[in-house]
Amino acid sequence: MTLVRKISTEIIVEERSPITDICDKSFSQSCNLTRHKRIHTGEKPFHCNVCSRSFSDHNALNSHIRVHTGEKPFHCDTCGKSFSINVSLTQHKRIHTGEKPYRCDICSKSFSQNGSLSIHKHIHTGEKPFHCDVCGTSFSQRSSLDSHKSFLTGEKPFHCDISNKSFRGKDSLTKHQRIHIGDKPYDCDICGISFPQKGSLTSHKCVHTGEKPFHCNVCSTSFSQQNALESHIRVHTGEKPFHCDICGKYFSQSNNLTIHQRVHTGEKPFHCDTCGKSFSQKGSFTRHIRVHTAEKPYHCDICGTSFSDQSVLKCHKRIHAGERPYHCGVLVYMFI
Repeated sequence: MTLVRKISTEIIVEERSPITDICDKSFSQSCNLTRHKRIHTGEKPFHCNVCSRSFSDHNALNSHIRVHTGEKPFHCDTCGKSFSINVSLTQHKRIHTGEKPYRCDICSKSFSQNGSLSIHKHIHTGEKPFHCDVCGTSFSQRSSLDSHKSFLTGEKPFHCDISNKSFRGKDSLTKHQRIHIGDKPYDCDICGISFPQKGSLTSHKCVHTGEKPFHCNVCSTSFSQQNALESHIRVHTGEKPFHCDICGKYFSQSNNLTIHQRVHTGEKPFHCDTCGKSFSQKGSFTRHIRVHTAEKPYHCDICGTSFSDQSVLKCHKRIHAGERPYHCGVLVYMFI
């Protein structure tokens, strides 16, 4: 809109930005106003000719089409990973730079994505806007609701094309797929080791800091990882939630069930490249490798003798301590 005012002999032309009649937001260009008004009208005039999905913005349609074409024109200069939209590249780069521009005004915690900040704020407000229409349970995150619904139905709608493994949530599938492609976007700034999951990096850093933030309220033992604490608590409760379908034996930890099941399947996934021998447990494999390398990492702090196996060192130390824990209970008759 152009307003003309005449002052004496001077004509002043005032340029004003067009103003929407709904929310009073102003724009310098008419096309931006047109695009903005679609927020209020819900108009989506741009249609995908592949899946018929509609968009209010032409740029949004172009970004969407790359889902079908597989085009990823935005590349990370640091790790080479490619993305279909520029905003995803921007968010990804913050993994490398450590930038967290979105700060919580309540607790000052920072996040690399605005969506993560919004989800975090639900902790303070107690808001749980996502409701299960089956049982009525509410959640602060949509992903938690999706996982919950899949648990109720037993459905695992997210499938890995490489291993055919299925998952309840999209996030779980994404984390799993990093195993296949070798993607490890989370780097330790202390030692440089990379991890496929942010939680794994957080747990790893406790190795450097010595931090053990998870405490057992029964015996006060501390752990660097939440899952380690949960496994430990079962020592006190006696809970054994992991069940062998073949023999009915129960276990307190998932990895113990996995190892046990190899007794039935005969699986030995750990192979020695030197002699070809295979093992069902990683610990047995590691000990075997030392036969070839002659590595003896366990040292007696009393006499300096070294051993390849920790249990052998433990037995050796009984010589110095004079400890004899194994007693014969057989009654011996003496005849004179």
